[in-house]
Formats: sequence, C-alpha cells, structure tokens
Amino acid sequence: MRYAVQAMGTGMLLLAAVGCRSPLDYRNEADEVAIRNMAEAQAKVLGAAETIRIDSPANTLRRRLLLDQLLPQGDPASQGVRALPESARWKLDDHYGPPPPDQPPPWQAGDTVQLTLVQALEVGARNSREYQDAKEQLFQSALALDLERDEFRHTFSGLLREAFSSSNDGGGRISGSRTSADFGVTRVFKNGAELTSAIAVDLAKLLTGDHGSSWGVYADTSISIPLLRGSDEIIVTEPLTQAEQNLLYAVYGFERFKRTFAVKVASQYFGVLRYRQRVHNQEESYRRLVTSTRRARRLADSGSLPEFQFAQSIQNELQARSNWVSAMQSYASSLDSFKILLGLPPDARVDLSSEELDELGKRAAELTKNIQVADYSGEIPPADAPVDLVPPSREGGGPLEMDPDQAVRIALDHRLDLRQSREAVGDAQRQVLVAADNLRADLTLLGETSIGEGRTVGSADSDNARLRPSRMPVDGLLTLDLPLHRISERNYYRNRLIALEQAVRDYQGLEDEVKLEVRNQLRTLLEARENVVIQSQAVRLAEENVKSTDMFLQAGRAAIRDMLDAEDALLSARNSLDSALVNYRIAELALQRDLGVLGIGPDGMWQEYRP
Repeated sequence: MRYAVQAMGTGMLLLAAVGCRSPLDYRNEADEVAIRNMAEAQAKVLGAAETIRIDSPANTLRRRLLLDQLLPQGDPASQGVRALPESARWKLDDHYGPPPPDQPPPWQAGDTVQLTLVQALEVGARNSREYQDAKEQLFQSALALDLERDEFRHTFSGLLREAFSSSNDGGGRISGSRTSADFGVTRVFKNGAELTSAIAVDLAKLLTGDHGSSWGVYADTSISIPLLRGSDEIIVTEPLTQAEQNLLYAVYGFERFKRTFAVKVASQYFGVLRYRQRVHNQEESYRRLVTSTRRARRLADSGSLPEFQFAQSIQNELQARSNWVSAMQSYASSLDSFKILLGLPPDARVDLSSEELDELGKRAAELTKNIQVADYSGEIPPADAPVDLVPPSREGGGPLEMDPDQAVRIALDHRLDLRQSREAVGDAQRQVLVAADNLRADLTLLGETSIGEGRTVGSADSDNARLRPSRMPVDGLLTLDLPLHRISERNYYRNRLIALEQAVRDYQGLEDEVKLEVRNQLRTLLEARENVVIQSQAVRLAEENVKSTDMFLQAGRAAIRDMLDAEDALLSARNSLDSALVNYRIAELALQRDLGVLGIGPDGMWQEYRP
C-alpha cells in the first residue's frame, strides 16, 4: 500500500496547488492562450502576427481629459474600470492585476489637445469603444477555439472526500471515518474513440473499538470505439475545424474593421475641417458684405445709389450673419461627434490640425496644373459651330485612378471578406459530409476492465486491498444500431445541400458586389477630380468677378445686386472647392479600403497603397 499512500499524498498536494490559484492566474492563463491562438491565425491569414491585448490603459486620454480639464462626470465608471471604487468584496488587483504600461501621447491633457490625422488614428485605436468591441470579439473567438481544442486533450479530474459515520447495531455504537481520493483522466481521440481511466484510493478507520483501519485501491478503464458513424477524423473534428475557421473569420473581420474604421476616422476628420473652412469662408464673406453695406450707405448718402439697393445690401448682410452663425454651430457639432468616435468626451477641449487642409491645397494645385475645362483664350469658334464635348478620363489623374479591370483583379486577390466567403463554401461542404455520415449505422466497440477493491467503514477491519492482475475482469461489447429511422438525419442532410448552394450564391453575390464597389469608387474618384478642376477654375473666376464688380460699383457702372451676386458666387465656389478636395481624398482612401490594400498597423496607423 506504499504506492497508494504516495498517490494520495501527491494528489492532495496537486489539488492543494490547483486550489491556491487565484482568479488573476486563470485570467492571465486565458490571455496567454488567446494571444497565442490569435497570433497563429494572423500568421496564417496575413503572414505576420501582432500582439492584441484587450486591456485598456490605466491612464487613458479620456481619463486625463476628464481630470485635467475638470469636465463633469456622473460616475467613476466614466474614467474606466480601474476607477471603480473598491470594497470589501471588490478588489481591482484580484481580477486585473497591475495596470499595463502606458505610453503618454506628446501633448498635455490640461491644454487644448490638437490632433493631426495620424494622431487621431492612434487615439481612436486606443480609446474608441467601437475599436475595443472589435478586439474583444476577436479575443473571444480565440478563447472559443481553445475550448474546442480542450475536447481532444487529456482531461484530468480529482476529488478528495472525508466521510464520517456512526451507528448502533445493539451491541454498542460504532463510529468511523473514510478518506478517499479519486483521480481520473479522459481522452477523446480524433478517430472518435473515447478512453476513460480512474483510480480511487480509500482509507477506512474505526474510531471506536479496536480502531482498525484498512486501505482500499480500485482502478478501472473503459474505451468506446465507433466503427461506422462518427469514426472518420473529418467528422469527429468538425467542431474543432469550424472553431479554427471561426477564428480565421474573426481575423478577417477585424482586419476589415480596422480599414473601415481608419477610413471612417479620416472621413469625419476631413469633414470637421471642411466645416471649419466653411466657417472661415462664411466669415470672410460676412466681412466683405459689411464693407459693401458701408460703401452702399455712403453712395446712397451722396445720391449715387438708390435707397432700395442699400436695403438689399443690409438684407444680404443679415443673411450672411445667419449663415456664419449656422456654420459655426455645424462645425462645433461635427467636432463633438468626431470626439465621440474617438472615445473622448464631447465637452473636452480638442482641436484638429490644419496640416491636412494645407496638403489638400497642394493636391489641388497638382490636379489642376495647366488644366482648364472652360478655355476661351485664343480664337473662339462661332456660336453656331458644332460643340464637341470632351468626356472625363483618367489622364492626368492620381496614382489610384487605375484601369477598372486591374482594380478588380487587385480586389479579388486582397479582399478578406471575399476570402472568407470562399472558405465558407468549404465549411458548407464539410457540413454536407457530416450530415451524410449521420445517415450511416452506429457500430460501436465497447471495452471495460477494473482491478482492486474499495473500503468502507464496514470493512475497515479487512485486510488492505491488493491489486491482482490475474483476477482482472475484461468485458467487451459490440453494438449495432441499424439506420432504420433517419427522418431527422435525412432532412438535415438535404438542408445542408441547400445550405451549400446558398453559400455558393453568397460568394457569387459578394464577388459581384466587390466588383461593383470598386468600379463605383473609381467613378467617384474620377468625378471628384473633375470637380476639383471645375471648382478651382470657378474660384479664380469668382475672385476676379468680385474685384471687377467692386470697381464698377464704385464707378457707378454696376448695381449693388451685381456685387451681392458676385459675393454669393465666390462663397459658393470656395465651399464647393473645399468639398471637392475632401471628397477626392476620401475617395482615395475608400478605394484602397475596397481594394483590400490599405495596410493598418496595431496602433491604428495606415500604410497607403501605391500601384
């Protein structure tokens, strides 16, 4: 019985060690497994892996803004989970441990935070609630895979019991105790076989009378082997295979989300700048109209201008003020919405850098160099001469204005959602095979053997149990369940065939949708460039028109309405040019997203594609 005692002692130490593990230990173990699984899936999908952690920094930008800018907050939860107050039952370190290392950004949160586009992308990746949700969905898919893999690992179990009993059979009270340790291991193999082994060690003692004691040891093993239905490795491992596929799909989805999110951040960033530039344009127009009204008053006082034209100037000035106020409110609203997209409080003092607008101005100069769509210099044809319209073309366009067929081929090679849809067809095929296997008969081989004896208080006076291999019984059983009733399985099989057809149609539909998206984005890019060219020329003409009309007005050769119309045309042209430049830049990013070639790093930074 020396080995039995050692087994019990070792088992008790093992269970004691396991029992001493804290919730934080289990959390860290789950993190390690999920990070490893995600890295494996990323390497398979992308050829490289990045470490994805779902813990938010302890000192987020949101928290610094709330505290340093003294912003109102309704609850400590506004600052994050690490700001939740501790109590007798809730200790943060028990579940979260020390905070992850934090890298403070290159700005002071107490001041107004000015963000470039690159910094906005980084802030969004670290603070956006939408971004965090996407990372957690990927993380949970990695944990789900680990759970499926656990089905094919050795599964250990252990149980320690201490039982007391006392009875009186008329000859006196008999009291005793029984200490037992049960240990087991189960393993499911990929051919469907299931092996279970267990060993139980007992120590029965009498607490009265002669205080006798006796050891018991009992071991048993059983195995189940399917020979027909459920015996193919492809069938048995289907849940594991699907879990692996689901993790790959989660990686596809996360990569697609990162690209979509980056374009969304850039679109709203440029949208805010467009609103701010509109405020500037409205302000400049308002100032010029005030100047025109003052001049109109002097001309009216000198009799050079009718009084009703002065009234028209006042009306336009009032309308300009209304437009200016409306533009400021629209700008403030768009800026607040952008802060929420990044995961920041809308009342935080955050501003955007104008660097991107300067870059857009340079792009406008490049796109419109030596181009005029309405050129009336040189010899002008007669008015009744035939008019030949020149359709827009890719000539002189940006590097992304490529041939549609070339763009479609790039998208078909790089779109991750299209790759996922292709693999979903394979999933549907496997499901057909699983359903077909369920139509077969069940033929199962069962085997069981046991050795040893257990002990109770009633047998405490017996000799210690001994393991006698020569007396070990071996039982075997072969069962056959004929497929006489497979209505449910039959219908399931037919439905899986239908699902395969649907998966193929889904792929076809997505492939066509990808082609349509790419072709539409190329059209949008071409239209945006044409609008940049058109509005650039319109701005130049409107500026010249304002100058000449102003001189004619002072010379008494133009009415105030001419001046007001010229101002309106200039304002409209400038706003339209700003919108065209923003639309062109957004169309470039959206095309890269739809081609599947916009690279996004773990920090949210992008790497643009250049053919």
